[in-house]
Amino acid sequence: MKMRKWILIAMLGLMLMPAMAEAQGCSICTKTADGLDDKSAKGLNGGILYLAAFPLTILGTLGFIWWRSNRQEGNSK
Repeated sequence: MKMRKWILIAMLGLMLMPAMAEAQGCSICTKTADGLDDKSAKGLNGGILYLAAFPLTILGTLGFIWWRSNRQEGNSK
């Protein structure tokens, strides 16, 4: 029951975020990449992936732990 409460809180928080704040970074990176040569554009893309790796790893780990704990609870019933 606690997990459902946290998921609800997270979803409400995401819905309250303004849509413009979520999308403005993409247009800035696109305009910047348009003015770069191939090598610099690949470097920019690599930097974006490098910055995204840590939060995605954390979310993936939390999701795996949540999945594993729910699977174990289901088997014990």
